[in-house]
Amino acid sequence: MTTAETSAVPVNETVPARHRPPRWWRLLGRDRAAAAGAVVLTLVALVALFGRLFIGDRAQRQDLDASLRPPSLSDGVYGLLGTDVLGRSVLARLIDAAGTTLSVAVPAVLCSLVIGSALGLWAGYHGGRRESLAMRVADVILSFPSLLIAVVVLYVFSPSALNIVLILAVARIPVYLRTSRAEAAELRSRLFVDAARTFGTPSRHIIYRHILPIALPTLLTVATLDFCFVMLTESSLSFLGIGIQPPDVSWGLMVAQGRQYLQTAWWITVLPGLAIVLTTVSATLLAAWARIATDPAQRWRLTLPRKRRGASAAVPPEMIP
Repeated sequence: MTTAETSAVPVNETVPARHRPPRWWRLLGRDRAAAAGAVVLTLVALVALFGRLFIGDRAQRQDLDASLRPPSLSDGVYGLLGTDVLGRSVLARLIDAAGTTLSVAVPAVLCSLVIGSALGLWAGYHGGRRESLAMRVADVILSFPSLLIAVVVLYVFSPSALNIVLILAVARIPVYLRTSRAEAAELRSRLFVDAARTFGTPSRHIIYRHILPIALPTLLTVATLDFCFVMLTESSLSFLGIGIQPPDVSWGLMVAQGRQYLQTAWWITVLPGLAIVLTTVSATLLAAWARIATDPAQRWRLTLPRKRRGASAAVPPEMIP
């Protein structure tokens, strides 16, 4: 290309629209399973946040004359999903339990994510004895199953929502510590990190501005999957009787309270169990989508037409004839 031809090309020429990365909601719309999971999680979150404002004390209101009524339309909105042995509305209790379950799972995941990621990035960037010390602490915590630690501690101390959050947060810290340590150890030798270090940038600024943005998508994907584990663990503890205690209610506690009526009043146990399954499966589908959508090397898979994804899953779009 000659000098005249070069000067004829506009300097501020914009990138063609077909080369621009699509926005996240468009990528989400291309994956029907992930979109359905996002809708379910959004509904669960809205119910957990605002559901108690509409049901009032319906979750605790007893009516022995309406004991063990099956789901029907004749008993109004609160009778759609039937009643339990004390005549309490199962629908109202599901709404109340959603807030309790998420109030345990979300803080536990956030605490372990923040603490574990901070320690892992710090240890992975500096290396040496700091890295070895952090990894040994993680190995010690991981040597004990999370559920076993929670059972022992809650058996010794009083079972409460705060204790469950603290125990699950501590037990899940090594997951984020090991993941962020691996990311930081790989990124600390990159050229842009060496350049920042050469210009005298403090270590904390390098970790916060250069390493964390790259490691964050991976950590968020792990957190989405870990949310499923924490919620199932809380449900298991409540089922065993050492988790959420009455008069509070969670999905796991509802399953435990209704198991003896499984043959005569299946809805008391099946419906909260179905809520647990739908929430965890939705979070898993969304995590699988987020893993691809946040990876620039794999994001193109979501831009292909659905009919071509199976045959062209391993071939970038520029190589497809």
